[in-house]
Amino acid sequence: MKTQQARGLLSLDETTYVFDADGLILGRLASASADLLLKATRADRDDKVIIINAEKAIVSGRPRSVLNTYHKKYELNHARKGPFFPRMPDMILKRAVRGMLPYQKISSGRRALRNLRVEIGCPAHLAGDLPDGHQHGDLTKIRKAMPERFIRLGDISADLGAPTHRWDGGEQ
Repeated sequence: MKTQQARGLLSLDETTYVFDADGLILGRLASASADLLLKATRADRDDKVIIINAEKAIVSGRPRSVLNTYHKKYELNHARKGPFFPRMPDMILKRAVRGMLPYQKISSGRRALRNLRVEIGCPAHLAGDLPDGHQHGDLTKIRKAMPERFIRLGDISADLGAPTHRWDGGEQ
């Protein structure tokens, strides 16, 4: 155990923050989790962030204009040559967090992104009480009143052509 701690494989001050994206605005959630990951990485800690229910995150704005924006991003480049824009809600949310990290210039951004996990739905081990070392993320700066016009990330993904059976319960 001591040799693993000396090599940096285990960390006693490591914390895993769990955010439930249900009803949270995509940009606020991505910004808060990127900030949390980057601060932990620069303090030389391996804090992790898990975002569950990614398909229930919301994007504010008129649904038709939001869908047009995401279609333009998706169709921007060549289908086989890339760069590729994701269709699945978990990967769209992860890409939003990556856009808020210094991913290409500083290695701390890449290290921070490795400590992020985004899930569609809620994994069984996070459904009830959280395991040891896990805690709920702070939602005071993220949770605001629901906007009048919004669209869920799952609906955006379905419109982009993603297979919806992963979050709709078998309907395709």
